[in-house]
Amino acid sequence: MNLKILIINLLMITFAFYSIAEEKITNNLNNEFSVYTGTFDFSDTGKKSTLIGFQHQNENLNRNTFLGNLSPVTGALITGDNASYIYTGVQAQYKLGGLNFTPSFTPGLYHEGDGKDLGHIIEFKSELQISLDLTKSSQFGFSYNHISNASLGDKNPGANSYMFNFFKKF
Repeated sequence: MNLKILIINLLMITFAFYSIAEEKITNNLNNEFSVYTGTFDFSDTGKKSTLIGFQHQNENLNRNTFLGNLSPVTGALITGDNASYIYTGVQAQYKLGGLNFTPSFTPGLYHEGDGKDLGHIIEFKSELQISLDLTKSSQFGFSYNHISNASLGDKNPGANSYMFNFFKKF
């Protein structure tokens, strides 16, 4: 089965499940999980690949600062070429009504698998997410990120990716 079709079906089933469960959720929503899928390194036609990932945020750890509402995030992604990236870092959250802007910075560990050689095991991901509140506890959005090793390795080709995101609070 085509990986893109499998990922789209997985997201649709997840969305349907959580929409039904929405009625049973209490006001104590402290954990946010997101699943995302998209294209890894879309700007490199030779190494671009599909990706799927997940991310967790514990809202008990949010802090209001002069930079906005900051919180730690942890996640992982894997590409269709078995490249993988696990990360943890910080994100800021800015709300404009039902629209959310979420920039983040997450250092992590990268393994190229059969995918693109990014030049080092330590990589840094800078990302911007834009999402829309669907319900009190769920959002749907789009994000763009850049992964780079900041010249830690002998080479630093970087990777630009975009994803569609589904967020759910528990």
